[in-house]
Amino acid sequence: MKNDRLKVFTGNANADLATEICQHLNVPLARASVRHFSDGEIYLQILENVRGKDVFVVQPTCTPVDRNLMELLLMMDALSRASAKRITAVLPYYGYARQDRKDKPRVPISAKLVASVLVTAGANRVLTLDLHAAQIQGFFDIPVDHLYATPVMIEYFKNLELPKLTVVSPDAGGVERARAFAKRLRAPLAIIDKRRDDVNVTEVMHIIGRVRERTCLIIDDIVDTAGTLVKAAEALLDHGAVAVFACATHPVLSGQAVEKITASQIKELVVSNSIPLSCEARQSGRIRQLSVASLLAGAIQSIHEETSISRMFV
Repeated sequence: MKNDRLKVFTGNANADLATEICQHLNVPLARASVRHFSDGEIYLQILENVRGKDVFVVQPTCTPVDRNLMELLLMMDALSRASAKRITAVLPYYGYARQDRKDKPRVPISAKLVASVLVTAGANRVLTLDLHAAQIQGFFDIPVDHLYATPVMIEYFKNLELPKLTVVSPDAGGVERARAFAKRLRAPLAIIDKRRDDVNVTEVMHIIGRVRERTCLIIDDIVDTAGTLVKAAEALLDHGAVAVFACATHPVLSGQAVEKITASQIKELVVSNSIPLSCEARQSGRIRQLSVASLLAGAIQSIHEETSISRMFV
């Protein structure tokens, strides 16, 4: 694909993914300078002409979350002021998505606030991957293309040919996601009923479905502290599972997450490159990262050419 009307920019959040996307699109990564003043403020400058261009900014809001979000906002503001024709914010990982409703007194709806700020900064469209809650699309008054990493993950696990496979949702909220996996892998579904006692603290309660003498595959969208994942694996093994694998789109892996996974009985955790892995995670023999660059590049090409991307909504 060669088109000088298409420009792909990135900040510092995941430059490797942006570069890989550009390779699939056969376009160079557009140039921008993103530096910092001595007090930590971000200095940003677009280094090429974008007047009348169709611009895509690839920037997951992963750790450091606030800095990466500010880079994205400042870059879109600069592009808007430089007369870009259309600006699409490409967020492989949409941070602040876990507070998507007011479920306690005096708490913010962070996902809505971030959506409002993105639009104010100049986004005309959003392309994102595996939102923590699908209804976040409704927080925007601009078009949102919500993709899923499912095709990439499904292909990998089909090739593994795991025997007597059962797909497991780690909580009731993830049943729809796990059911889609189970259907395409032609495997039965099980659900873990858990009680969340506090933020990042969970307690596994019951398992609904047959897991005894089965190979279990836990499906989730985010792995943060890995507490839920490790406890789920322990519960499955306690109920007679012979092996446990896990799959999650976004490897946040904060705190002692990598150590927990390495010390657990999880055979393998498969994640996407929506978020770059730390050196520790890359060196772990339990974590495998698959690329979603081709998936995102296909969506960017379809958006640019004004063709349908419904074939990607699986």
